[in-house]
Amino acid sequence: MNVVLLKDIEPLGTEGTVVQVKPGFARNYLLPRGLAAAATPQQLKAVEAAKRRRLKQSERERAEADALKRTLESRSLTLKLSLGEDGKPFGSITTHDVVDALAAEGLPVEKHAVRLPEPIKSLGIYEVPIRVHPEVTATLKVWVVKA
Repeated sequence: MNVVLLKDIEPLGTEGTVVQVKPGFARNYLLPRGLAAAATPQQLKAVEAAKRRRLKQSERERAEADALKRTLESRSLTLKLSLGEDGKPFGSITTHDVVDALAAEGLPVEKHAVRLPEPIKSLGIYEVPIRVHPEVTATLKVWVVKA
């Protein structure tokens, strides 16, 4: 039986592909769970239209991500780190601090997008990668100064 996959299924394929499966598997598993639909001409047209919509949406998201990347790379953040008398830090600059500082400047970035390998525990200039899209990564310059 030929079916069109409505969602990605690991052993079978990706969304929108036509695969041949046994009738019992389609009737008892794929169709009731909404994972696939019978491969009729109308269903194939609907799947193609959905693919085109997703492609346009993906292109729009990519363009927005490129614009955000240019904005992030044109700016720099200045964050303060408290130091003791002997020069040892009292804390560290974490992903959360970077996200809060960006939000204060009107740049909403998700916490999981900031790819800070480890907390910053010393003064200096750092380049922090921020993944704004699966295919786009911006590099933000962060200045850590004494508080």
